[in-house]
Amino acid sequence: MELFSLSVFAVTIPAVVFAGISKGGFGSGVAFASASILALVLEPAVAIGLMLPLLMLIDVASLPAYWRKWDWGAARVLLAGAVPGTLLGAYFFALADPDMIRLMIGLVALLFVAWQGAQKFGLIRLGQAQFGPKTGLLSGLVLGFTSFVSHAGGPAAAVFLLGQGLNKLTYQATTVLVFWAVNFFKSGFYAGMGIFTRDTLLMDLFLIPAALLGTWIGIRAHHFVSDRIFFGITYVALTLTGAKLVWDALT
Repeated sequence: MELFSLSVFAVTIPAVVFAGISKGGFGSGVAFASASILALVLEPAVAIGLMLPLLMLIDVASLPAYWRKWDWGAARVLLAGAVPGTLLGAYFFALADPDMIRLMIGLVALLFVAWQGAQKFGLIRLGQAQFGPKTGLLSGLVLGFTSFVSHAGGPAAAVFLLGQGLNKLTYQATTVLVFWAVNFFKSGFYAGMGIFTRDTLLMDLFLIPAALLGTWIGIRAHHFVSDRIFFGITYVALTLTGAKLVWDALT
């Protein structure tokens, strides 16, 4: 599909606004839903290459609101694991064809919804035990890999951070810091592997207002919008997009 077309802009603008809202105000890592949605209308490499600069912009725009409100100890452990995880993600991406990447993005989306459902119905209980550094390193490893392949490192971060007993503000601030660092690190690999292109970077310029608008909404919504409503809509979207991407990859 032509990148600079009305149909693509009709999908990318709301997807980018959504990413800003999620990263700016909600800490369950659902901003990756934007990349999943874009992968429905664009090649997977184009979708994630288009989103990363915007996610980095959102990170920078979000940082001042959460400056030094993070848990540095938890962030440091996740980042230590994220470095080798990012390297594994880069290796996988270099070998995989578009359908394999599409399948990975779709499966991550569906597994994320299943994970959230398992927590809701009490099949998995997080936040009741203090996870140690080994769990943090493993979470960071998965975070780095899934973040590189589909910008979906949020669930792995949540596994560790929800076991740290953090309040909502500290949790959100820690995720903002971690993903700012991870996105900065993996951007070098994206550039070296040709995932960024002149066209995706040019389109990013047009989408900057949407990213900043979403971030502004998210930071304010963090304090008064129900998480239940926001995530309910997100899980439906992820289920539909994830199922479509898996179907497309296998057929």
